[in-house]
Amino acid sequence: MGSYIGAIDQGTTSTRFMIFDEEGREVARHQLEHAQIMPQPGWVEHDAREILRNTEAAIAGAMARAGLRASDLAAIGVTNQRETTVAWNPRTGEPCGNAIVWQDTRTEELMRAHRERGEEERVRERTGLPLSTYFAAGKMEWMLTEHPELRRAAARGAAVFGTIDSWVIWNLTGGADGGAHVTDPSNASRTLLMDLRAGAWDPELADLFGVPMEMLPAIRPSSDPQAYGLTRAGGPLGGEAPVCGALGDQQAATMGQVCFDPGEGKNTYGTGNFLLVNTGTERIRSTAGLLTTALYRLGAGGLTYALEGPIAVTGSAVQWLRDQLGVIRDAGEIEALAASVPDAGGIYFVPAFSGLFAPHWRPDARGAIVGLSRFHTRAHLARATLEAICYQTRDIVEAMVRDSGRPLEVLRVDGGASVNNLLMQMQADILGTPVVRPKVTETTALGAAYAAGLAAGAWRGLADLRRHWQADAEWMPRWSADQREAGYAGWRRALKRTLGWSTSQENPE
Repeated sequence: MGSYIGAIDQGTTSTRFMIFDEEGREVARHQLEHAQIMPQPGWVEHDAREILRNTEAAIAGAMARAGLRASDLAAIGVTNQRETTVAWNPRTGEPCGNAIVWQDTRTEELMRAHRERGEEERVRERTGLPLSTYFAAGKMEWMLTEHPELRRAAARGAAVFGTIDSWVIWNLTGGADGGAHVTDPSNASRTLLMDLRAGAWDPELADLFGVPMEMLPAIRPSSDPQAYGLTRAGGPLGGEAPVCGALGDQQAATMGQVCFDPGEGKNTYGTGNFLLVNTGTERIRSTAGLLTTALYRLGAGGLTYALEGPIAVTGSAVQWLRDQLGVIRDAGEIEALAASVPDAGGIYFVPAFSGLFAPHWRPDARGAIVGLSRFHTRAHLARATLEAICYQTRDIVEAMVRDSGRPLEVLRVDGGASVNNLLMQMQADILGTPVVRPKVTETTALGAAYAAGLAAGAWRGLADLRRHWQADAEWMPRWSADQREAGYAGWRRALKRTLGWSTSQENPE
């Protein structure tokens, strides 16, 4: 058996393959971006075939850089953008149209209809989730409603559904030639179709959304040597390697941050922000607008749960400054530009491009920049964009405190934007809480590698993984309490200005 662990990290904007050694150190990586397809306002799609091509190219690139063969890999783990949904023909491997991305809001009317029929309480009780455009079942319902031929194809075994983990694993393990149609509890729990207590598909929920059960993948443990299968010999690895770990991206990052005990949590700064806190075997129902979700299932063990606060738009707001406005040429420029002014000059940017996720759950919200005058420059807008990331995170932390009754003592951070030192200092200032970044910030891929490596026996257990975690930097709050609360009060005022824009009349908070 090989001594290296591979991890496919299929994210919202790119796909990477990373290789780690037995100490959890990065050996090699290769990463490719894919197109963001936006056919109309509120719609976000991905080409599943492009994602697959990039996945294969990323694997080939990283393996070539490391000078490794498939036999050198003890295991492969997969982590992915979670709620993004794709349908495909399992006989041919062809997608039935583009994947609908988690940020997409086209299902707003469908979700409203479910709420008006009084279905939210039943759904939330069984799944831990609200009826929101965010989750996969609404995307499946939309596809089946708009494309009735898809339902007819499913009846004859010519169409199946999956989140991106299912699509990638099915193709890796053989595709139309016996590929495994599977998912894990962390991804299944993001569909609105999984009974959170049982960790299994709920036939009544599937019926509620009109999704045929036979279209859904089998739910397998997040880490299990028998869970998924071997890569096909003719694939990008050039040989067979065991695929034995799968986790949704945020659960993977939580594992990569070794948050294995109840009360331990992390915040990932990516396309969106995602703050998760491990709650152990206890399913805590949030009363403050957070999600109850499956964190992982390791082998034959029971489910471990988490409270989660997802934020739709954080890093993608920086991309918007770059791609749509031309304020910066490269995302890395924003730190220096924002640091060129002492503050945002009283402006607030609420990037509610896809509505507001936790803890507000307002699909009718849309983005707004408030407080502008001729004094303000692109530097002020850059700083307000970074502040928006931090203020949205504070909204989640406030909700976590209300649910748990305990203050946050320290915030562990990871993800691409966590390398922005100014952003991390601003986060500590706005929260009034120390912020700690680990030496390995790519914790999403690392968590997938951990899940696979545990299954393959590369590591003996969770305690074996804890010794790999090391702090890289820490930021302490510098703002006074008065400055912090004044800034947050302004944010709350700005946030209210975003509500009601996608409906015919305003619906204030």
